[in-house]
Amino acid sequence: MIRVNQAAPLPNEAAGLPPGIRSWRDGRVPQEALRDYELIVIGCSMGGMNALKSIFESLTREFPLPIIVAQHRYRTSSDSLPGYFRRFVDLEVVDAADKQYIRPGSIYFAPADYHLLVERGEMSLSVDDAVAYSRPSIDVLFESAADAYATSLIAVVLTGANADGAEGAARIRQRGGLVIAQDPSTAESPVMPQAAINRGVDRILPLERIGPYLVELSRKDHDG
Repeated sequence: MIRVNQAAPLPNEAAGLPPGIRSWRDGRVPQEALRDYELIVIGCSMGGMNALKSIFESLTREFPLPIIVAQHRYRTSSDSLPGYFRRFVDLEVVDAADKQYIRPGSIYFAPADYHLLVERGEMSLSVDDAVAYSRPSIDVLFESAADAYATSLIAVVLTGANADGAEGAARIRQRGGLVIAQDPSTAESPVMPQAAINRGVDRILPLERIGPYLVELSRKDHDG
């Protein structure tokens, strides 16, 4: 499991930050977080479109890691969501298909009204009952990814109006993965990231720093 830096909080740390959690405000990526990652999973709901746009705009076409997103969508949502994000990123952006292989440098969205589960190198779709009133469910994505990728997984919990993702984020940390939560003060709806923070995360970042942080974590040539 990630061991968080236990040094005394810096003067500009957020007031009330849970014990043992550091924010981006010190400007450093912790050495213990630098490793060879294989997959990023992201969960978001209300306000997620703008949050994802902010992150994706930081990624170049050389970004090596696949990203899988569970964004709460209406049951009747069209397939235009990936098309919208293709305008802001040079990576492939698609709705995931059943039994589809996970390719490096691609972004996959859980389709409307399907749970998206991750196996090693592959995705599958499910029409099982909604979880936390949601299908796709962030918890379902996160928990399956935790079991498949363990310490090589990064999870990001973004803005949203319910607690979906908190249980899955806890599973990811139990399996040794890295969990990042959006600073609730920068979220359109702070409930979702705050729920994850309450269960325990490894890093709390303002929205504008999440994309650059993922770029740094994806590098294979870390100094030191």
